[in-house]
Amino acid sequence: MEFLTNMWSTMGIGSLYWGNVVMWLIAFLFIYLAIKKEYEPLLLLPIAFGILLVNLPSEIMTPGEGLLWRFYHYGEEWAVIPPLIFLGIGAMTDFGPVIANPKTLLLGAGAQGGVYIAFLGALALGFSVSQAAVVGIIGGADGPTTIFLASKLAPEMMGVCAVAAYSYMALVPVIQPPVMKLLTTEEERKIRMKSLRKVSKLEKIFFPIITAIIVILIVPDAASLMGMFCLGNLLRESGVADRLSNAAQNELMNIVTIFLGVSVGATMSAEVFLTPKVIFVFILGIVAFACATACGVLLAKFMNLFLKEKINPLIGAAGVSAVPMAARVAHKVGSEADKKNYLLMHAMGPNVAGVIGTAVAAGMFLSVLK
Repeated sequence: MEFLTNMWSTMGIGSLYWGNVVMWLIAFLFIYLAIKKEYEPLLLLPIAFGILLVNLPSEIMTPGEGLLWRFYHYGEEWAVIPPLIFLGIGAMTDFGPVIANPKTLLLGAGAQGGVYIAFLGALALGFSVSQAAVVGIIGGADGPTTIFLASKLAPEMMGVCAVAAYSYMALVPVIQPPVMKLLTTEEERKIRMKSLRKVSKLEKIFFPIITAIIVILIVPDAASLMGMFCLGNLLRESGVADRLSNAAQNELMNIVTIFLGVSVGATMSAEVFLTPKVIFVFILGIVAFACATACGVLLAKFMNLFLKEKINPLIGAAGVSAVPMAARVAHKVGSEADKKNYLLMHAMGPNVAGVIGTAVAAGMFLSVLK
């Protein structure tokens, strides 16, 4: 009998409680969405497995010892992984549409209005100022920036906010079109824009350098994200560092994505996740994303009051950071009104600008609240 008692005490079954089982179900749901629905599978799968592992009885997140704790501590708490993600994103990004039509930078900035609306909403619901900033940044639809800001201001919010951000990135085709159609007329959706001019190689080389200098001088706390983002783009556009550019886009990006997903999922233990505030985070997240979409569209409509060559307001919705999904959605909604209206490249301008805008917003929160 004593042998059986000792054997039972070494097993983890006795330490389980209902919250762990609920988190297993959530992990299984994420795995289903990643595989069956293909919702951000490259991130949702490792996040889901991280959730599963941390809710099993083990020492995998024990401070100083656990494997996933090391991933989380050195990658997330030290804010190493998000800038590396930005390095890869920069290497994948073509700034040509922004350079060809600089007005789209304003649309990328305008879409950040959703960030501040959600920030105020979170404050009203009782979140601390630091927590509200992390919740607000979900409105930018930028997972790495959300994780970066959470690691600095509210580590306890990282898992929940990261999952919310990536979930809404995957749901761009569902959330954005109703808002876009509500705020535009059919005639506005039919507006055709002139083809973008050809951008020279010299312009593409100088743009990331100048962008890094200007943004970091204005918001020094955005240096980690913007510095890596612009470096990745310079590697791409220089034409002499293809090996580094390809490595940043592929091998490095894939490796850090695995570490990012698993370590974020590992922060979502039942004790942390199963709280009333989690529901508020997801509600505020979708409000932030919808408001960001609306702000971009409304700013484009406002700009049209002063422009001779009108902007299709739909491209304003692409001012969130979900690259290139938001641009594709803008093009799709536009083509529904006019099948010959090709908006994709025009929408890529504010889409890329949105990445910069969200990083700047995070830097501003960090400089004020750290």
